[in-house]
Amino acid sequence: MNLSRVAILLFAVSPFAFGASKEIQELQRDVAMLQDQVRTLQSSIDQKVAAIQTLTQQTLDSVNRTNTAVAVMENRFNDAMKQQEQSLNGPVANVGQKLDQMSEDFRAVRESVLDMNTRLGKLDAKVVDLQNLINTIRTPPAAPPPQAGGTVPATGDTTNSLAPSGPPAGLQADTLYTNAFRDYQAGKYDISSPEFSQYLMYFGGTAFAPSAQYYLADISYRKQDYTTALEGFDAVLEKYPDNVKTADAHYMKGLCEMNLGRNDAAARDFRDVYTHYAELNPDIAAKAKARLREMGLSVTAKKRRTAAR
Repeated sequence: MNLSRVAILLFAVSPFAFGASKEIQELQRDVAMLQDQVRTLQSSIDQKVAAIQTLTQQTLDSVNRTNTAVAVMENRFNDAMKQQEQSLNGPVANVGQKLDQMSEDFRAVRESVLDMNTRLGKLDAKVVDLQNLINTIRTPPAAPPPQAGGTVPATGDTTNSLAPSGPPAGLQADTLYTNAFRDYQAGKYDISSPEFSQYLMYFGGTAFAPSAQYYLADISYRKQDYTTALEGFDAVLEKYPDNVKTADAHYMKGLCEMNLGRNDAAARDFRDVYTHYAELNPDIAAKAKARLREMGLSVTAKKRRTAAR
């Protein structure tokens, strides 16, 4: 009885055991397939990683080679620049030294010319003094005035009425000009003005006469007597058209006209100064150009348009 029951129970349970075993087998098969897929994927990943590592190493090698080539090129360029600099430093230094030497020579020549002009002016003044002394010696002394009860000079005798032909005795050109210029620089215009006038009166043909006329006009300008100053600067240009003060006198003439409200005439003079002395006297030309700009004008005058007939 018991055996039959056990047999019946085993027969009843056997289908379930067979089904469970079948599911386990399928599960094992799926696991095995997954393992194969994982191994395949792992192998593919390893291959790709190896390829990436190879490309990275190649890139690094290429970068290193490029850096090396750049460093070599940079060194060669620096060496070439140093050689070029060394090859140019010598000639450039020589040119600079030559320019400095030429500048020194030119300055020395200019100083020599100025010193020569000064010496010639003083020599000219001494020659004038000597000529005046000779004239004084040649001129006979004037007759003494008639005494009471004495003889009366004959009619037509104008010896006493003649103006002196030379400067007063003891008056020398170089001394007079030196004193006048010293007083001018010290601002003693009331003293230097008559000294310059006296110099022009007796020594108007000497080398310092243009300067004396210029300073005499400049004193009037400093006193704001622009009309008298304008006449004085005009005298410099008319009596001494080519001298060391010509450019300055022409410029100062324009300033006088500008202060007198004669802007058109001033503009013409400033343009003339700039045109004629741009190379000979750049400083005075630059001043004239600046004055034109202050007046709102250009260096070149604009031509007026003529109406069509």
